Amino acid sequence: MKTSIWTRCAWIAVGLLLSASAAADAPGLAPDFTLKNRSGENLRLQDLRGEVIMLNFWASWCGPCRQEMPHMDDIDKEFRDYGFRVLAVNVDQRREDAEEFLEGMPVEFAILWDHGSEVSERYDVQAMPTTVMIDRNGMARYVHHGYQPGYEDEYRTQIRELIRE
Repeated sequence: MKTSIWTRCAWIAVGLLLSASAAADAPGLAPDFTLKNRSGENLRLQDLRGEVIMLNFWASWCGPCRQEMPHMDDIDKEFRDYGFRVLAVNVDQRREDAEEFLEGMPVEFAILWDHGSEVSERYDVQAMPTTVMIDRNGMARYVHHGYQPGYEDEYRTQIRELIRE
């Protein structure tokens, strides 16, 4: 079942409304979760304590997600040797839609599946994309709603700060 045009429009509208507040202090401990990656293995957030995590919620139909994805891949490559990881949580109802999108935009970071939106709900995701910066202690430190060109510079600044702590 494909996402309806009205659902897509609603997500886009919410993203545009919230994109003005690109980053804000996030509320405390990042909710733990376990999701499957592309190869079918479980990945648990709590097992990554000690690393800085860029947790990104995205969908194949999301235009800003398409713009942001190559920047996230660059950021992942730039900081991975410093205890940093990108985790991209896909919220499409059909995995096939996400896989088709990824064929045209190969990335090296972890893709996780949240087709039932349980994790998205725990993180109160209200816009696509939503990015949460998590420190080495598992604390959600920054939240970005939506994406506009230039946000990747702010991501880098925040990642450097969290890596140095």
